[in-house]
Amino acid sequence: MKTTQMLQTYPAEINLDRDLLARVIDALVECSQSCSACADACLSEDMVADLRKCIRTNLDCADSCATTARILSRHTGYDANITRAHLQACIAACRACGDECAQHAQMHEHCRICAEACRTCEAACTELLNAIG
Repeated sequence: MKTTQMLQTYPAEINLDRDLLARVIDALVECSQSCSACADACLSEDMVADLRKCIRTNLDCADSCATTARILSRHTGYDANITRAHLQACIAACRACGDECAQHAQMHEHCRICAEACRTCEAACTELLNAIG
């Protein structure tokens, strides 16, 4: 991904560790993609009715991660309160999705992969949230 390169080109000061910020943005984008793909795979399963909650949490998490990645990519007029709120919401969405996908992980490989992406993203967002204070 070009995240690190783009952050390096930002001409003004960024009050966050740029490497940490890049890692978090990349984790968010990967999680969003994994959740979208998992929801689609769930829709193709024979027992799709049993996966409704999984699909819903996948889609919610995908949207939350994508939005948070976009917010973290913008620095002009930075507002730490907005960043904190989105990180907190994203952490909650990743936790819920990771927990839900983990329940289906033994039967569906896509759910196992998605749960892993959610756990990674949750940890990355928590690290950044702690760095912001």
